[in-house]
Amino acid sequence: QVQLTETGGGLVQTGGSLRLDCVASGLTFRWYAMGWFRQAPGKEREFVAGVTWNGDSTYYADSVKGRFTISRDNAKNRVYLQMNSLKSEDTAVYYCATVSKSGSTWVPGDYWGQGTQVTVSS
Repeated sequence: QVQLTETGGGLVQTGGSLRLDCVASGLTFRWYAMGWFRQAPGKEREFVAGVTWNGDSTYYADSVKGRFTISRDNAKNRVYLQMNSLKSEDTAVYYCATVSKSGSTWVPGDYWGQGTQVTVSS
């Protein structure tokens, strides 16, 4: 079956960095655009970043532009999220997922990981 497994979350101070890693199995990874979403306590899940199937194009929520970088390695079935200059408002559970573009937005597809907690302390 399809599995997406995120790692790399943790506790970091304001201004610090983390890199999230998502490894996929059970699907032909290169066929899928991939994305990262997050959900903070009491808030709805929101799109963070997306990357096309070949990595040629990337997309970001305004709140993370210039601080986060999404990338992928199709040979390793992995998608990454490098997070720099972290702020307390970045605290959330982060999920990787297959995604598709719908107009000007990205929507999640059929497959999700279990999530990894990122906590940014001031």
